[in-house]
Amino acid sequence: MWEYMERRARASAEYILQTGATVRACAEHFGTSKSTVHKDVTERLREVDLALWESVRAVLEKNLAERHIRGGNATREKYLHK
Repeated sequence: MWEYMERRARASAEYILQTGATVRACAEHFGTSKSTVHKDVTERLREVDLALWESVRAVLEKNLAERHIRGGNATREKYLHK
């Protein structure tokens, strides 16, 4: 793996761990695509740092479990302001 990919994967993972950010929020923060961030933290990071990968995986699973709740809240807010 190229060194810049490894650095990008570590930076994305650390940001997700510190903030609990979603893949979309992380991509926006670093100015990359969601696909790139997802591949970095799910595939590339596993080869680089297994412990960090496991920690990030836990945050991503929590975000996935809460996704439907955030969507419902966003819809509720949308119609409350109309």
